[in-house]
Amino acid sequence: MRFSRILIVVGALLSVAIFSHSPARAEVKPGDFITKDNAGKVADLLSPGNYMLVQQGMSLKIVPTDKLEWPPPFKTATEKYSAQVALASDGTLKNYVAGQPFPLVDPNDPQIATKVMWNYSFRPLYTDDIDMRFPEVASFAKNSAGTPLSYFTVGHFAFYNNIGRIEVPPIPTDPDAASSGVRYRFGFYPFLEPSSLRGYGMVRFRHSNPKIEDNVWVYNPQTRKLRRQSASVLSDAIGALPGFGGMSGTGQGGGGMGAPGGGSAYANTLDPDSYFGFSAKIEDFTYKFLGEKQMLASVHAEHSPEVQCPTDGGKTICPEKWEMRHLYVVQADIKPGVDATIPKRIFYVDSEGWFITASDQYDRQGKLWKTIATFNTYRDRPVPDAKIAIYPYKRIFQLGLVDEDLDTGFSSVVYMPGATAPDRECWYIDMGTVDNAFFTPQAIEAAGH
Repeated sequence: MRFSRILIVVGALLSVAIFSHSPARAEVKPGDFITKDNAGKVADLLSPGNYMLVQQGMSLKIVPTDKLEWPPPFKTATEKYSAQVALASDGTLKNYVAGQPFPLVDPNDPQIATKVMWNYSFRPLYTDDIDMRFPEVASFAKNSAGTPLSYFTVGHFAFYNNIGRIEVPPIPTDPDAASSGVRYRFGFYPFLEPSSLRGYGMVRFRHSNPKIEDNVWVYNPQTRKLRRQSASVLSDAIGALPGFGGMSGTGQGGGGMGAPGGGSAYANTLDPDSYFGFSAKIEDFTYKFLGEKQMLASVHAEHSPEVQCPTDGGKTICPEKWEMRHLYVVQADIKPGVDATIPKRIFYVDSEGWFITASDQYDRQGKLWKTIATFNTYRDRPVPDAKIAIYPYKRIFQLGLVDEDLDTGFSSVVYMPGATAPDRECWYIDMGTVDNAFFTPQAIEAAGH
């Protein structure tokens, strides 16, 4: 098809650009091992925040760049529907059905930044549903010796898309989309460990209408109360969510997680708007294209579960494979009148997999405040000995995420899955393992009892 030929040409040109890049690229080569002692070699190849992680002890194994292919159903849907997709003058998406909205992006297009973000929002990681089981979040102090200050394990980290469906009926749109107006549902429940958090849960609905804010519910099993929550607090650490019984965050949005009932604090930095690198509402931000750059990212990670970094007290994930990637760099600024703790983010988006490889977050004074590094892989099963989650083609999995508050030095590490997960496979993508009924306030309440 003509579309396929265009992609081949674009891919060839992209390869030329990657392998004829600036002198900075010559500073590292496959086989290099980067530590804090030679961190200067990657100063221009990481986001400023990710570079600080290396300076603190996160090590990188440099490997050859390898290509990412889209799942065939995603490519087919893109070819079928992308020609009709457009952006409104306010940056909202029009006429989207399935696949990637904008498969060919032009750096000279004044709307490129917004198109990159919509491509990220409808990325090929999953299109129909996902049930990621037993993720674990461990949080560490600035001078950690390897023992987390706190941790929590959750039963499910799951999504169900009403639109853009390409593998599991109903295709391409669930009838619920018309009746509810919901684009997708997200669930993060029930909390399993520690015992003081057991039974907590959260669900979040994202609407297709950009004027409707996300609907959020949290369930507190200690008070046995299901609580509706404003979406505006989801840029703060999860412990600051009223209904989770915690004390508020640091005041800048990221620090504390109080135990239910006012017990000891949980030092968590990760906010729900930063899951997968960015999960906030696309329409709540304006975007600026900062350019394209060859940079390092973890795209073919080798460990599942991911490993605790031994050279920085466990504050990150290392050593892991990193490779040179062609990235789009986009700045996101919160729109006036929208309440959010993190007003500015800079994203590094992979040009093939369309996932965020890194995100730097800035405070209201414009100072670099937090950084996120994601750890991804590409294969046809989540682990070599998988028995159920085996796919007829390779696909992308996110195996870990690091979120560090650079002011306080506190770090939260997400293992997807955790080391103690009773299910080794854990990643069930576009398999129909969850449906809309899984993502109701009543479901999280029932699971929390």
